[in-house]
Amino acid sequence: MEWLIGIDEAGRGALAGPVSVGVVLYPADLDWKEAFSLVAKKGKPVLRDSKQLTSQQRTILFGYITSHARLRHAHAFSDAKTIDEIGIVNATNEAAARAIEQLGIRPSRVSVLLDAGLRVPAKWSQESFVRGDENIPAIAFASIIAKVSRDRYMEEAASVHTGYQFGEHKGYGTEAHRRYIRKAGLCELHRVTFCTRI
Repeated sequence: MEWLIGIDEAGRGALAGPVSVGVVLYPADLDWKEAFSLVAKKGKPVLRDSKQLTSQQRTILFGYITSHARLRHAHAFSDAKTIDEIGIVNATNEAAARAIEQLGIRPSRVSVLLDAGLRVPAKWSQESFVRGDENIPAIAFASIIAKVSRDRYMEEAASVHTGYQFGEHKGYGTEAHRRYIRKAGLCELHRVTFCTRI
């Protein structure tokens, strides 16, 4: 049996909240169409990354991935303070390294497939793909883990950091979010280095 690990991130460009990295241990013979048939409106299922799915579709697929007997998953965050201190690229790769270790599998047993721009420590055999989350099932599955995990974090944060409506925009730079920042200032979830031109 050949095993793959798909890795993708969510929240790289947000003004607030962590960057989230999802990892999925994926058997190469798994038929991804079974999962995406659950969210296909009509016709054949189409492989899509998390940004091309509705919130409801992501929730359905998240449930499929996290409950499937042949899949293993994990995620990790790097918070705003870490992003400000070491930069978004390093913070994202640091989260990827922590997430992949949670799977508890030896590097010699798997090939790691990453969406472009991501990397993990050199002990892992790895390859990056442009638009990998749209073309490679293992990466598409990881994108859903990353996105849903981060969205849920931001929805919970909305009840603590009131006045920013994090549950609506999830920390991204929408005009509404920028208005909230201009009115209330920054909170501990904001990435100061990303908010210099609000």
